[in-house]
Amino acid sequence: MSLLDQLKDAQKDAMRAKEKVRLGTIRMALAAIKQIEIDEKKTLNDDEIISVLTKMVKQRKDSFNQYTDAGREELAQVEADEIAVIESFLPAQLDEAELANLVKDAVAQSGAAGMQDMGKVMAVLKPQVQGRADMGVVSQQVKAALTA
Repeated sequence: MSLLDQLKDAQKDAMRAKEKVRLGTIRMALAAIKQIEIDEKKTLNDDEIISVLTKMVKQRKDSFNQYTDAGREELAQVEADEIAVIESFLPAQLDEAELANLVKDAVAQSGAAGMQDMGKVMAVLKPQVQGRADMGVVSQQVKAALTA
């Protein structure tokens, strides 16, 4: 079953269960996907949908941090709830050891010698970690591996 079908089924389940937060978040995700499909005049595959969902999580994490810093705990909680719903459709996150192994393999595979080859390493890594790790953390680990 495709990720889009999973989202649509989850939307129906949330309607039946009257879960307002889950339903609203899933509708928001489906609207974002539909908007991109209309703008680009194509049907998104699962990898592209994961990219959209990852971007949505990142936006909500930024909002969560801003609300927390401003002392608006009720709004921060709404963002946290939306993050949890969206992440339930993303692949399992990589732990530190798995990510370190992928970085080491990508450095070896690309033949990177230093920081000037970071783009090559990231190009190898991106398809492997898309939606499974924060790209900022991946970038930091690649920098550490290339400078060591």
